[in-house]
Amino acid sequence: MHLHAVGTPHGVSTPIIGRLASAPIAASEGRGDCIAFVTGTNFAAFGNDFAGYAGVFSPQEIQEQDAPNAPHVVGCSNLEYVRDGDVLLLLPSGTVTVLYRKSSPYNAILTTERCNSLCLMCSQPPKTIDDSFRVQQILRLIELIDTDCKEIGITGGEPSLLGEDFLAIIRKLKLSLPNTSVHVLSNGRLFKNRGFAERLGAIRHPDLMLGIPLYSDIDFQHDFVVQAKGAFDETLLGLYNLAACEVPLEIRVVVHRQTYRRLPELAEFIYRNLPFAAHVALMGMEMFGYVHLNLGTLWIDPVEYCAELEEATLNLALHGMNVSVYNHQLCTIPQSVWPFAKKSISDWKNVYLDVCNSCGVREFCGGFFQSATKRHSAHIRALDNPWRLKNDAENSLRLRDPCIGTVSTGT
Repeated sequence: MHLHAVGTPHGVSTPIIGRLASAPIAASEGRGDCIAFVTGTNFAAFGNDFAGYAGVFSPQEIQEQDAPNAPHVVGCSNLEYVRDGDVLLLLPSGTVTVLYRKSSPYNAILTTERCNSLCLMCSQPPKTIDDSFRVQQILRLIELIDTDCKEIGITGGEPSLLGEDFLAIIRKLKLSLPNTSVHVLSNGRLFKNRGFAERLGAIRHPDLMLGIPLYSDIDFQHDFVVQAKGAFDETLLGLYNLAACEVPLEIRVVVHRQTYRRLPELAEFIYRNLPFAAHVALMGMEMFGYVHLNLGTLWIDPVEYCAELEEATLNLALHGMNVSVYNHQLCTIPQSVWPFAKKSISDWKNVYLDVCNSCGVREFCGGFFQSATKRHSAHIRALDNPWRLKNDAENSLRLRDPCIGTVSTGT
């Protein structure tokens, strides 16, 4: 999740990771896993007995005479939304990072900021740093995540650069969170090493999927987008190795000026050459990171590629592929594509424009990345609800389940 705030630290000499607890815990019941979560309404309940807790956190300031007798960070007013069960990292600098939110379905673990690609539209520009310290924090975080967590994302940078530590993280997820779906975002290139793919497959995680990008059916076009010569060949070899090792795969395609023209050809390439893919995601671009540096090379109004998007989406579906359209607004895509459009943007960066308030299909629309308020389609508009002949329940189901068939627009 990695939402940050800065407060005032007291006695925090090393990083502290813990699960928030707003009610006192008996000393015999594992205080060491918890960060005492104190506010103006519950401070007295702790009786200043914080022995054994990993630390103490308050989004509010605390008077010096009332200061907890344990390492603590206070005064992060923009973290008022955190709740019991959330996992926080407290640093000696006073920085507080939200690593996991129990109430959110959009949790992700940042494994590294390093990457072996340099994608033109990367929303998390890579850094050449040694951030291997994250691995132990991640392994500890996994122990603290609620066992009812439905899904967790693994992202970077490029997670596979961790090598054996990446495999250790997947093993830990299987052990500590056996009922949690794990979705890894990877460029797939390092799985050209068959042995690496085999070791991942041998873990036999019960619900693991790797989301791997493929931006063109032509090698040099894919390589240009990721700014790495030979990446196309490495990616395909990685996909085939992972498939042979029974690792479920998702193909991810970010649509922009460099990729939209050959979307139909890429779709055909996928269903002919990668029929084992469990899912194909055709994705709108997030206006963040390197996008601003390469805007002239990348930007195209989604309305301008709606024909290519429609052809690719419907052909994938007709060939039995599980296909979704992410990060697109319903008013910018053909209605034939609506059944495949998903609400895919994480809640903490999902927004709608003022014009969306009166839209009849807003509840089904994925909206925008917060960064899209700076640049978005010129065709955003409020729509009337087009279904006049069917009841709302059936039409809601049609939007959510493409298998039901084409949505009737009525007259």
